[in-house]
Amino acid sequence: MIDTIIGFLWLIVALPTAFLIGWVTERRHIRSLEERERNSTDVRVSNLKEISCPKSVQSSDLVMGHVVIATDYWKSTAAKLRNLVGGEMKSAQMLMIRARREALLRLIEQARRRGASEVCNVRFEFSNISMMRGNQVAIQVELLAYGTALIRMPDD
Repeated sequence: MIDTIIGFLWLIVALPTAFLIGWVTERRHIRSLEERERNSTDVRVSNLKEISCPKSVQSSDLVMGHVVIATDYWKSTAAKLRNLVGGEMKSAQMLMIRARREALLRLIEQARRRGASEVCNVRFEFSNISMMRGNQVAIQVELLAYGTALIRMPDD
C-alpha cells in the first residue's frame, strides 16, 4: 500500500516537473535556432542539383551537419498515449523540425568555416535511434544534413 502511494506521489511530482523542464529547454533551443538562423543569411542554401554559373566555382567540398536529439519525458509519455488512440504526434513532429533546423545550421556553419558562400544539393537523412536500441523511454532521432559547399572565384 505504501509503495503504491509513493509511486502515485512520485508520478504527481515527476510529470509536472518533467513538463516544465522540457518546455523550458525546448523554448531555449528554439530561441537559439531563431537567432542563429538570423545570423546565417550570408550562406545561400539550395536543394537543386544544378548550380548557376558553374564556371565561376573555384572549389567545392562536402559539408555536413549532424544532430542527435530526444524528446523530454513528458512528451515521450504523451506520444505513447497518442500511439494508443492514433492521430498526429505533435511532439514527434516538433522534435523533427528542431532536429532539421539544427542540422541545417550546423551544415551552414561548417560551410562558412570553409569560406563557402553557398551550399547546393542539400539532402537530409534520418534515423530513429530509439527503435534501433529497443529503448522506448524517449523518442530519439539522428538527423544528418549534407550538401556541396561552393567557393566562387572573386568578381573582377
